[in-house]
Amino acid sequence: MQYQVDTHTHTVASSHAYSTIHDYIAVAKQKGIRLFATTDHGPAMADAPHFWHFVNLRVLPRMVDGVGILRGIEANIKNIDGEIDYFGDYLSQLDIVLAGFHEPVYPPSDRATHTEAMINTIKSGKVDIITHPGNPAYPIDIEAVARAAAEHGVALEINNSSFEVSRKGSEANCTAIAKAAKEFGTILVMGSDSHVAFSLGEFGCAKTIIDAVAYPESHLLNRSPGALLAFLAGRGHHTVADLAALFNDDNDK
Repeated sequence: MQYQVDTHTHTVASSHAYSTIHDYIAVAKQKGIRLFATTDHGPAMADAPHFWHFVNLRVLPRMVDGVGILRGIEANIKNIDGEIDYFGDYLSQLDIVLAGFHEPVYPPSDRATHTEAMINTIKSGKVDIITHPGNPAYPIDIEAVARAAAEHGVALEINNSSFEVSRKGSEANCTAIAKAAKEFGTILVMGSDSHVAFSLGEFGCAKTIIDAVAYPESHLLNRSPGALLAFLAGRGHHTVADLAALFNDDNDK
């Protein structure tokens, strides 16, 4: 199945990535992807764009040639309190907020600390999706995280790049996350974590894990643009109303 939604991409604004927004739009059209989020790294990362980059995402069109663009961020979890490196009214101006652990901002410590930090991030109400929670460098109490995510309506990501490019050794953790998500009714989303436009919408390895545990398609945010937009609207992102045209599809019902 070709999924039409990708929630996790990086542009040249993060200097370790290699594509522009224009590149992503072109690839989205080629692949039939109808909605993607641009989610460059939060400003605490050494090579991340300046804070103003995210403030000025408002200049991006909502739709280009039939492709919807969500204005987002992959923020950094900064500490055990679950604080992230983007804040205040600026958060409400974004369409989607991702957050995860990154070594340059929050070095790995121990399972209990990682778990508390991730759960506090989930409880904060500021983050819609936790990125690459299966990273073996940051062991967590998977059941506790999945339960908290279900309780607070936050999605957990199965990160395709973790199996192909980075965070090697994530398979066992991600399988356990998918199993726990199925048990607790936690929402999952597959993210390409593209750092070059060619990998936009590529979820092969992530889908293998989701299929292996028989995770229900009805809880997978990639299943349609409407599913993702409804999830974001339910979390208070009124900005997605500008993409309402993407709801008008039989696959979104």
